[in-house]
Amino acid sequence: MTLSELHGRARAELAAWNAPDPDQDRLRRSYLEHLDRHPDACSRTCAAGHLTASAAVVDPGGTRVVLTLHRKIGKWLQTGGHCEDGDASLGGAALREAAEESGLAGLRLLPGPVRLDRHRVGCCGGTWHLDVQYAVVAADPAAALSIDAAESADLGWFAVEDLPEPSDEACRLLVGAAARAARRVSEREPAPLPRPFGR
Repeated sequence: MTLSELHGRARAELAAWNAPDPDQDRLRRSYLEHLDRHPDACSRTCAAGHLTASAAVVDPGGTRVVLTLHRKIGKWLQTGGHCEDGDASLGGAALREAAEESGLAGLRLLPGPVRLDRHRVGCCGGTWHLDVQYAVVAADPAAALSIDAAESADLGWFAVEDLPEPSDEACRLLVGAAARAARRVSEREPAPLPRPFGR
């Protein structure tokens, strides 16, 4: 899928998304207006600002999260980045980035965004990232993490209630939303059946 095709899918997803509060809904509507004005809004070359996708990678119980110490920004943040040709959706882009930046296999994307965050960045000489943020669940939170040295100075699992510093408020809000989403899914899913004795 090309970025121009992704544009239509991104718009449809955001148009259907039920934002959790009025501030997030205003941001959602501003993203839609931006997409309507800029056919290249999913490309990093869109100087007026471009959509990005990120994810908080949490354990199934929503108690721990993977954060990366961003090499350029110098803060502990969620995984994420620019959309690329081949991404079938914004959620797919977030999942790809999560796998690349954590080194974890078997990640599961929970349906729909959990938050939006618009922030100023240095791309294109200074522009905006219109970040669409997701929750991703790690199938095996005991698996070893693998640092992408080009992106990260460090990487680790942290308690959701005790995030490392320096971080930022947007990351803290995303982690809280992702943890709640993971807990809701965990509560709905049936517990695995016990294995028969002797096997």
